[in-house]
Amino acid sequence: MTTAATRPGDRRVSPVFLGILAVSAVTGWATWTGFAAEPGLAVFLFVTSAWIVSLCLHEYAHARTALHGGDISVGAKGYLTLNPMKYTHALLSIVLPVVFVIMGGIGLPGGAVFIERARIRGRWRHSLISAAGPLTNVAFAVICTAPFWLGALDGVPPAFRFALAFLALLQVTAAILNFLPVPGLDGYGVIEPWLSHSVRRQVEPFAPFGLLFVFALLWVPSVNGVFFDMIDAVLGFLCIEELDTYCGFDLFRFWRGADEYCAV
Repeated sequence: MTTAATRPGDRRVSPVFLGILAVSAVTGWATWTGFAAEPGLAVFLFVTSAWIVSLCLHEYAHARTALHGGDISVGAKGYLTLNPMKYTHALLSIVLPVVFVIMGGIGLPGGAVFIERARIRGRWRHSLISAAGPLTNVAFAVICTAPFWLGALDGVPPAFRFALAFLALLQVTAAILNFLPVPGLDGYGVIEPWLSHSVRRQVEPFAPFGLLFVFALLWVPSVNGVFFDMIDAVLGFLCIEELDTYCGFDLFRFWRGADEYCAV
C-alpha cells in the first residue's frame, strides 16, 4: 500500500478549520452556560459550526483513505488540511445543504474531493474510500447520541440537550442519505467497483443528477414521511425523543420565534 510523501504544508491543519472549531467550542459553551442573551442564536451558530466541522472531517476521511490507497495527489490539492474551502462546490457545498437544513432539518455533506481513481488498485480500496466519509458521520452520530443512550443527561441544560439532539439528527440523515446506492452519492461509490463495466457506463451519465434526484424525492410528502419515520426510529433506538430534535430544530431557526414547548 502506498503512503505518499507529501510536503509538510500539505498536512498542516488550516487556520480556517481551527477558527470554525473555535466558534463551535465558544457557542457550545454559551449554549451550555446560558451566557448568550439569545439562546436560539447560540444554538444556530453551535450546530452550524459543528456541522461544518463534521463536513470537513467527512471529506478528510475520503482523502486520507485515498492517500493510503495510492492517490498521492490529495496532499497537493489541500484535502489533508481540513480547510472547508478546499472541499467547496458552490451549489452542493453551500446552497443546497443550507436550504435543506433550514427548511427540513436534513443534513447532507455537500463537499467534494476529487480522487484520481486510476491511481487506486483493488476494488476493496475503492469501496473503502467511498465509505470513509459517511462512516465519519456515523461516528459523529454515536458521539452526539452517547449522552442520551448512556443516561448521562442529568444537569445538562435543555438548550444544549436540544442542540445536541438536532446535531445528531443531521448526522444520522447524512449517513443514511450518503449510503444510498444512488449515482453521485457515496453509497453508489461503495458498490460501483463491483459492477460490470457496461453497467457503470450506462449509469455514469446520471451521476451528476443523483443528489438532485434524491432531494426532489424528499419533497414528495409520502417519501418524506417514510424517510423521517426511519430517522425517528433510529434516533429513538439511540434514546433521543422526537421532542428533543423538534426543539433543537425550533431553537436553530431562532428567527421564527421559539415554540412555547421549547422554552429554555
